[in-house]
Amino acid sequence: MLIEVKVPQLSESVSEATLVSWHKKEGEAVSRDENLIDIETDKVVLETPAPADGVLVKIIKGDGETVASGDLIAQIDTEAKAAAGAKPAAPVQAVTPPPAAPAAAAAAPAGAASPAARKILEEKGIAAADVAGSGRGGRVTKEDAVAAQSRPAAAPAAVTLTGDRPEERVPMTRLRARIAERLLQSKNENAILTTFNEVNMAPVMALRKQYGEKFEKAHGVRLGFMGFFVKAAVAALKKFPILNASVDGNDIVYHGYIDIGIAVGSPRGLVVPILRSAESLSIAEIELKIAEFGQKAKDGKLSLEELSGGTFSISNGGVFGSMMSTPIINPPQSAILGIHATKDRPVVENGQIVIRPINYLAMSYDHRIIDGREAVLGLVTMKEALEDPARLILDV
Repeated sequence: MLIEVKVPQLSESVSEATLVSWHKKEGEAVSRDENLIDIETDKVVLETPAPADGVLVKIIKGDGETVASGDLIAQIDTEAKAAAGAKPAAPVQAVTPPPAAPAAAAAAPAGAASPAARKILEEKGIAAADVAGSGRGGRVTKEDAVAAQSRPAAAPAAVTLTGDRPEERVPMTRLRARIAERLLQSKNENAILTTFNEVNMAPVMALRKQYGEKFEKAHGVRLGFMGFFVKAAVAALKKFPILNASVDGNDIVYHGYIDIGIAVGSPRGLVVPILRSAESLSIAEIELKIAEFGQKAKDGKLSLEELSGGTFSISNGGVFGSMMSTPIINPPQSAILGIHATKDRPVVENGQIVIRPINYLAMSYDHRIIDGREAVLGLVTMKEALEDPARLILDV
């Protein structure tokens, strides 16, 4: 019995995806719920489990192809058996070998490929002459073309121009292309302005030192800095709701909830999972959720739901050593907080120069709906909350 393998339902905001890499070859046995192929959207990488036990008899769409929700990509025969130690079955659309040629001309000319193989190579931008053929006389078969798809598109991986000056051309992933698109959209559609302030992190650091060990024993997670930054941002957004609003045409949408996106680096690039209803979360709940997001991002397990929405964002360049930056708004949000590395710096207190652990805060905002007054006072609210953490507990 033939079972169809289809692309899972993508979210409404995702119209298409890319097949990354088949984990099985035609003719190989598969087990129910075993991941057959990774499918990359502009937000996440989805796994496609086998719907039943059997043999993968036909791969309809190969690595690198673009697909949409519900597209048929493979077939599984639940009654077939994979021979132990046998080579994968030949592709269903295998091309009949060319007619026998005289012995003197048995070798195929360089770049000779079957029609099916040539079509795959052309779509991937790979020259047939760059693929070692396993067919008769060195002819490039469909199997050879599919195997070659793991190489970077459009040419050899490294092209030497002169001497020892190599260049490598690698196509953008869907995620990277989507990031580029959204950043350019933000720059072109928002009137972005950034306001700065500095915050003395000594009170927060003292609190972490005093209660860090007890906190970790009680909650099973380290007491980091992000919990305090999120709580400080929540205090500012509650005091100045316009910072938590968004633009929809000629309307300003005020959100009755605070969903904060936390920018997280991952092997695939920057992702921004969402802390839902951050105004109702304790510092422990925030730290636990951020730790969960970090691990999921590392493993590529973040879901579309976890990456969708958000009313405000926080970007922490400080973990990489950044001293200052001007973060770009994540549309359709209207503001984003950038936090940086905390360093000992000389500051003036009561007419005296003293050394304090200082963090520079930067908040970029859409000047179309947020005036300088709200932006500056919002950042001051965050500064005051961090310099007197009791405010975060007493909500004052």
